[in-house]
Amino acid sequence: MNYSFQNPSQAVVFDYLKKAKTIAVVGLSNREETAAYRVSKLMQEAGYTIIPVNPKLAGQTILGELTYASLQEIPVHVDIVDVFRRSEFLADVARDFIETDADVFWAQLGLESQEAEEVLRQAGRHQIIMNKCIKIEYLNMTEA
Repeated sequence: MNYSFQNPSQAVVFDYLKKAKTIAVVGLSNREETAAYRVSKLMQEAGYTIIPVNPKLAGQTILGELTYASLQEIPVHVDIVDVFRRSEFLADVARDFIETDADVFWAQLGLESQEAEEVLRQAGRHQIIMNKCIKIEYLNMTEA
């Protein structure tokens, strides 16, 4: 893959995390062994509100929070959308993201998509992080 996304500086990444209160997690399920679940649980324990987004589990509760079918259905402002879906789905999530007033599009470690970046930038949405784990960044921030 020749595409190389450039993340914002470490200071900007930490700034996003410091300002954020609410994190919508796309692809979160109730399977405790998944990375999405473990990361979301840690972020919730750190004081963030976690909003699960998973169409197959909409209406159910994950980590004590109501699960929504899509980002557009979430009735509160979302600071960070943390995406745990394969890279080929990132552009679709980006299209959903730009229909909301969420602030930061964050694709987890190992995930990046040139198409998703283009969708976001064309919509004037420039707060994008890809191929970084929100949990690792949070832990780095708290140790800094």
